[in-house]
Amino acid sequence: MGAPEQRSAKLDELDRRIRAAREARAPKRGKAADKFTAAGMAWRMTLELVVGAIVGAAMGWGLDALFGTLPIFLVVFILLGFAAGIRTVMRSAEELQKTQAAEAAEEKRAAEAANEQPAAGAAQED
Repeated sequence: MGAPEQRSAKLDELDRRIRAAREARAPKRGKAADKFTAAGMAWRMTLELVVGAIVGAAMGWGLDALFGTLPIFLVVFILLGFAAGIRTVMRSAEELQKTQAAEAAEEKRAAEAANEQPAAGAAQED
């Protein structure tokens, strides 16, 4: 009965070593990739804000033209569109923050696993 358990332990150790080797060879995201991601997110947020105001302005202008009123609907809907744009930007920022927190947690787990790997190998050698 000892042989299958020993073989299973050896296979687990081999699997662990293969995973560690793959992680070590995996391409790392560099500073340039982070910069482009940040620039893309900044443009996305800017566009969300501007598009909200433009859509609000178009709706207000259309209602003013339809009812023949002073530009009251234009002003009101520009403000509403701007508020909707701000709300959308806040959601995007929250999404970005969650993504960054998840990436940081994953990097921390990988670093802890890498630190545990040599300790496990030293314990088996003794």
